[in-house]
Amino acid sequence: MNFIMRIIVTSIIAFGLSYILKGVHIDSFWAAIIFAVVLAILNAILRPIFILLTLPITLVTFGLFLFVINAALILLTAEFVDGFRVDGFWWALLFSLLLSIITSVLSRQERREKED
Repeated sequence: MNFIMRIIVTSIIAFGLSYILKGVHIDSFWAAIIFAVVLAILNAILRPIFILLTLPITLVTFGLFLFVINAALILLTAEFVDGFRVDGFWWALLFSLLLSIITSVLSRQERREKED
């Protein structure tokens, strides 16, 4: 159940960000749901491999290269999902940064509510 809720929350946030950011386009809410599912799968499978392969540069940049990995995963997701487009690397970087910040703030707030 937690996975489904995270997919829905990510879909809502991504759909909202597509209205704010000019370089990110999501055609429908169903495309946003498919985007969230594909992104979750790519994050589970490819992200650890990318992190392992780029560990030296990630260490040299004090972890900032992880933002590049996130943007690359967003661009890769755009290749797989019809109805989701990103106009370039910098839009993908901004989109992934905002998506990460908003979802982490919401998940932190959810954990606090569960503790109370």
